[in-house]
Amino acid sequence: MPELESRRERLEFNKLQKRLRRNVGRAIADFNMIEEGDKIMVCLSGGKDSYAMLDILLNLQKTAPVHFDLVAVNMDQKQPGFPEHVLPEYLQSLGVPYHIIEKDTYSVVKEVVPEGKTTCGLCSRLRRGTLYGFAEEIGATKVALGHHKDDIVETLFLNMFYGGRLKAMPPKLRADDGRNIVIRPLAYCREEDIARFAEYKGFPIIPCNLCGSQENLQRQAIKQMLREWDKKFPGRSENIFAALTRVSPSQLADRDLYDFESLELDRSTPSAAARDDYALQRQVQTWVPDGEAEAPPQYIEALNL
Repeated sequence: MPELESRRERLEFNKLQKRLRRNVGRAIADFNMIEEGDKIMVCLSGGKDSYAMLDILLNLQKTAPVHFDLVAVNMDQKQPGFPEHVLPEYLQSLGVPYHIIEKDTYSVVKEVVPEGKTTCGLCSRLRRGTLYGFAEEIGATKVALGHHKDDIVETLFLNMFYGGRLKAMPPKLRADDGRNIVIRPLAYCREEDIARFAEYKGFPIIPCNLCGSQENLQRQAIKQMLREWDKKFPGRSENIFAALTRVSPSQLADRDLYDFESLELDRSTPSAAARDDYALQRQVQTWVPDGEAEAPPQYIEALNL
């Protein structure tokens, strides 16, 4: 029985690993995330997502149609109790080039943010600025972040509910200053798959004691809402993500995105509705018996559809 269970687990793991690799490969191809000669700076937080991202990119690197290099980077924010040895030991075991950036953003966040308030926003901005600058310093052409599909959908609702904006996290982004390209290779991957993958692989997870453990965060509320939706209406989160890839600017109300003011009538050609109506009439008329002055009732009814 233990042998059978082990065989089942290996089968499930192989299916999961293939699905994740396939999804990452699709995202890279769809958004042209990685090009020939790229140097990808893989940002590692010590969480399941960034570990999975590095693992999958290392595997794809062996069979990718282009050559690219990977360098892992972690930012030690000097949080009390942070196990500084974990990531270096793990990366050394993989033989991956890496850098550890030491910068005390923890003290800044604790000083600026009132007790009990969410620290995630400020923490992420400070971290992002440091990482962007370091990417230039080491000559990285792309910065890879471990955000997955659920992160993207959650961010959409966070911006709508709390910021009054319709935006999320794009799979590929040029920084505002134009000096860095950010990619999210896990954009097509579900969090539950990544969590199972991390459990199978036994990654040395480092919990975030600065922001991740805070209760009643807005993101946690959104996450719970989406979890309940998916439970009641399976596939809803997938549909929401799909909607982000099929946007109709003319059906929204952003005047900067679509030129509503310049809309004009154009009746130079028959409308689609008129063409469809004409085609329907022609189709119905072919059923009218020759010599009949009027179509039988069933044809009249069809003409009035």
